[in-house]
Amino acid sequence: MSPASRFLGEFEQMVLAAVLRLGERAYGVSIIDDIATHARRAVGSGALSVTLDRMERKGLIRSRLADSSEGRGGRPRRYVEITAEGMAEARQSREALMNMWRGLDEAYDG
Repeated sequence: MSPASRFLGEFEQMVLAAVLRLGERAYGVSIIDDIATHARRAVGSGALSVTLDRMERKGLIRSRLADSSEGRGGRPRRYVEITAEGMAEARQSREALMNMWRGLDEAYDG
């Protein structure tokens, strides 16, 4: 499916926005916290993990595992970053939503 015909879901958009905001600090817990802060939405770690896997398969993000730590039970932290394709799709998705809402202030506020 070409980027022009594929749409990002609401949660994928939130994840991409959080990853953009967090930069090099984007990993599971920080993404969950960012979404909770800015979207006021509770996110489970399992839901985020499934979404990150799907987004990586789509080529929207790439991830790397950091060294494991004892504080995490020996599990490595998974850091993520947006790919060029992910950035292009995020821009397209944002523009489409902005275009849909443009001019509806009275209807929405009414």
